[in-house]
Amino acid sequence: MTERPLPQPTLASAGFWRSGADGVLRVAHCADCGRYFHPPLPLCPSCRGRAVALAPVSGRAVVVGFSVNHQTWLPKFPPPYVVAVVALAEDDRARLTTNVVGCATDEVYVGMPVRVRFEQQEDVYVPLFEPDPSADGPGPLPEPRDIRASVRPMASPRKYEDRVALTGVGQSRVGRRLMVDPLSLTVDACLAALEDAGLGPDEIDGLSTYPGPSPDGMSEGGVTALTEALQLRPTWVNGAREVPGQIGSITAGMLAVAAGLCRHVLCFRTVWESSHGALLRSGQWQAGGGRATGMFEFRAPFGAMSAAQWIGCNASHYMHRYGVGREALGAIAVTARANAARNPEALHRDPMTLDDYYGARVITTPFGLYDCDVPCDGAVAVVVSAIETAYDRPRPPVLVESVGTAVLERLSWDQDTLTHLPQSHGPSAHLWSRTGLTPADVDVALLYDGFTFNALSWIEGLGFCGPGEATDFIAGGRTIAPDGDLPLNPHGGQLSAGRLHGYGFVHEAMRQLRGDAPGRQVGGARVAVVTAGGGVPSGAMLLRKAE
Repeated sequence: MTERPLPQPTLASAGFWRSGADGVLRVAHCADCGRYFHPPLPLCPSCRGRAVALAPVSGRAVVVGFSVNHQTWLPKFPPPYVVAVVALAEDDRARLTTNVVGCATDEVYVGMPVRVRFEQQEDVYVPLFEPDPSADGPGPLPEPRDIRASVRPMASPRKYEDRVALTGVGQSRVGRRLMVDPLSLTVDACLAALEDAGLGPDEIDGLSTYPGPSPDGMSEGGVTALTEALQLRPTWVNGAREVPGQIGSITAGMLAVAAGLCRHVLCFRTVWESSHGALLRSGQWQAGGGRATGMFEFRAPFGAMSAAQWIGCNASHYMHRYGVGREALGAIAVTARANAARNPEALHRDPMTLDDYYGARVITTPFGLYDCDVPCDGAVAVVVSAIETAYDRPRPPVLVESVGTAVLERLSWDQDTLTHLPQSHGPSAHLWSRTGLTPADVDVALLYDGFTFNALSWIEGLGFCGPGEATDFIAGGRTIAPDGDLPLNPHGGQLSAGRLHGYGFVHEAMRQLRGDAPGRQVGGARVAVVTAGGGVPSGAMLLRKAE
């Protein structure tokens, strides 16, 4: 039997994890409006009623998205196996991430009727789903919501974006397994950004980073570490994870400057995933243990350890609903590699064809190797300055036209959005509500491509084409090429240049708008859109060249 990572039941979820003792699935139910929902919440997400309790359900459901995993994420959870999102028959808004068992992996499809069965491990009853023999055909799928009408009007005609500018940018060395102290990479990027902005460390009065101290090679130690390293004296600091995407830390810096707290905020982001992975494999770094908590409580027991699997479920739903294959995903991957060939800082610059893309090993369907971005070591820093100081700097400032941060969907990977990357449509709609510019004004797009489907979702979410139209819009890569109507990630994106986790897109946008990208410069680039966040939350920025 597969040895599953067990969840740590909480005061809210213990009843769910133990309800299978009598073979009955129980999920949260609102007695006031009749809604079923998952995971448990203290209030009903529809009517906000408090008459909420676990209630038995039939255990019948429909597969609304799935991914056949071929990658070993856990040594005692061998592939292949199916990670699926199923919608309960009683309420298709109540969904479980789970495994489909009891059939071959290639028999699973979107719309497949399934029924629950439980697997007991210690004090936990893990709900799995198997084909439902009583069903007489595919089940119904949840319909997508149009969230654009939910965008709030601007709270004030005074835009904070008009009070700030991006005046400096710097990047450390970027590579695979550099085996360099991550704080040293941060310092390199920050000093480069300060030099670019013509500022000294003593002129920095604010610091902002994502995500602050974090395990797994995703941080240098946060604000505290950098303050010590550079002996700074900031007036204001931010080191939060729950911001609108990784570039939400830059947005926070903008707000601090616009509010008059600071004149120059140094924003930074460091990753050292490659070196961290090497240390883990060599035994020099000890991984944490214990039961799964937080967002992994409802994912780890099913081997759903990677965003590749979570987003793969959405991608399968998208492909089923719109009747398309991997053509657009392949075009995004091949274009990224061709762009990276012109970027001497990119990690992967070897030529890649569509045949190479389709022939690559499967990671988790529908994603192959080249649908996934490249873990790396590196740091990027950006200086946000008060607009009145921007033209005193040695380099041209980059102006901020608008920022999109709105949350219009549930902050969940599986309980709301299925047709695209969660949290790509809300920030996109919010972005356009704060400017008179339109998608037609964008000269270059720097769109988060942790997976090819992420970039596709942002293209549609930002309104460059309609839902389900990306395959035709991309036109085999012609539209997103450097000389196309929407040049996409001229530096190679995270797919080929390396996963600098959001900040790399701001770095490239600033270079493009300054005319500073030799060999890959998009001609006449005056407006750039930047997005970040491979899921929830996420954010978007519209940047423009200073006149």
